Amino acid sequence: MTSETTPSGGTTTPHTFQVDLRGLVDLLSHHLYSSPRVYLRELLQNAVDAITARRAEDPGAPARVRLYATGGGLRVEDSGIGLTETDLHSLLATIGRSSKREGLESARAGFLGQFGIGLLACFVVAAEIRVVSRSARTPGAPPVEWSARDDGSYTVRTLPDSARPEPGTTVYLAPRPGTADWLTEERVTALARDFGSLLPYDVRVGDTPVSELPAPWDRAYPGPAARRVALARHCHDVFGFTPLDSVDLTLPVAGVRGVAYVLPSAVSPAQRSGHRVHLKGMLLTDRADELLPDWAFFVRCVIDTDSLRPTASRESLYADETLAAVREALGDRIREWLTGLAAGDPERLAQFLSVHHLGVKSLARHDSDMLRTMLPWLPFETTDGRLSLEEFAQRHPVVHFARTVEEYRQVAPIASAQGIGLINGGYTYDSELVERLPEVRPGTVVAELDADTVTAHLDAVDPAEELALAGFLAAARTRLEPLGCDVVLRAFHPLTVPALHLDDRAARHEQARAEEEAQADDLWAGILGSLRGSAPRARLVLNHLNPLIRRIGSLDGELAGTATEALYGQALLMAQRPLRPADSALLNRAFMGLLEWATHDQENGR
Repeated sequence: MTSETTPSGGTTTPHTFQVDLRGLVDLLSHHLYSSPRVYLRELLQNAVDAITARRAEDPGAPARVRLYATGGGLRVEDSGIGLTETDLHSLLATIGRSSKREGLESARAGFLGQFGIGLLACFVVAAEIRVVSRSARTPGAPPVEWSARDDGSYTVRTLPDSARPEPGTTVYLAPRPGTADWLTEERVTALARDFGSLLPYDVRVGDTPVSELPAPWDRAYPGPAARRVALARHCHDVFGFTPLDSVDLTLPVAGVRGVAYVLPSAVSPAQRSGHRVHLKGMLLTDRADELLPDWAFFVRCVIDTDSLRPTASRESLYADETLAAVREALGDRIREWLTGLAAGDPERLAQFLSVHHLGVKSLARHDSDMLRTMLPWLPFETTDGRLSLEEFAQRHPVVHFARTVEEYRQVAPIASAQGIGLINGGYTYDSELVERLPEVRPGTVVAELDADTVTAHLDAVDPAEELALAGFLAAARTRLEPLGCDVVLRAFHPLTVPALHLDDRAARHEQARAEEEAQADDLWAGILGSLRGSAPRARLVLNHLNPLIRRIGSLDGELAGTATEALYGQALLMAQRPLRPADSALLNRAFMGLLEWATHDQENGR
């Protein structure tokens, strides 16, 4: 350690950071890594990187990794580049130093991790780590041993040639208290298969092979049907479901190979997908949710990549421009698959849309080409039944739609009876797609159907007949005035509908504002009052063609008001509208009033 002179003439003495290994192990196990299971991935990564380093200098070198669970511990042997005594001090005792930085820049693309930090991560399950290694890079170098404990101490010694005749490295783990289960043969085999199934070298647990190359999507099959069956089996083994279909995701330019499996049942668009990502053959994560565009929530992917970067824990993907470009390329591939189904396999497309129409609608609302492709297939709820927009537009010169489910339920029966075609745009994405219809079908007229439009299509009642009912209509309007609802008389079909409740979003907003104003203090009431709008009020449209309305029209007094309240409540229920407390109170009052009237009438008749 030497002193340095500062610009002001003083001296400073440099110091070296001290690392508390116990604290580092706690950091790794409780904050960096999600589970102790990653210790085996770190061991495999070190072994694979060592082999990659040796093959960079000697392409014909052996490529073997062997794991043996014996006596409560674990032994991992590799035929890699090996280490000298100097390497042991430099790489294993200095946190963050990597053998990949020393003279092997040409092979860096093949490395998975950092040897030093990766080996120290094994202290998550091990109380003691022993490394025996012989360097292939330094001919004649003897085997060396590095032995460390989780208290931060380590020793290095030179061994006789017989300790390891061939180049490579052997790592021995002795378990920490309570972690012996992680080093059993059954657990080691399961973890090795999970992490290393796509590794390019000969990896075995004892005599049991771990790697399964070539990958299922790269294998040769007798035909498309055989490939589809094999991939379905792979999907079931990995994800636990049999897919509707599989989508090839091999994109050499993007450094990605793999497959996407289409889910057999619908899922919420908000549900985050768990994709499996292998980095140069090693499993990085099985919970990658940023790999595909949000709209592609109907698939689960398995990919192997050499272009994406891992985070520090190597359990997720680093969000950068490369990931964004790969995400876009994979999205394009899924879009091409959908387009191909529409062009060549309509039966399978119909099966897919019956489950995942929501995902396709999500894509189509932003993609004119996809909307044009899917237009003949996307199903919508309409007054003519479930139809595509193309079929519906062919039947109706004006494509009317209701923006909410409540509005659709209010007017659908009446619109249908009047010959007005109506689409329910209240479901996710439907209104947006209907409004974009003229872009892909020029000349189509799209219009939102509101309460005024519906009322305008209803027939007016003869003035003399309406005048005869003036007394009843006045009583009805007085009774519904506190609810912000007007009463009008019209003649319309079907005859079975006695009354129709019509409003729109503006009317509902104004009604909510008025109710809040009535309950607010002076200051807040003044503010709400300044926001008063000019929206039309809700309307209870009475059907003059309905026999019940004709009979009720002869009532007067209190009974006329009670009957009006009953009709109002019944119209709300028919429209499946959520009831406000005032609406519920009105329904109860009308029900009890009619019961009293009926029982009173019976008593008078005795």
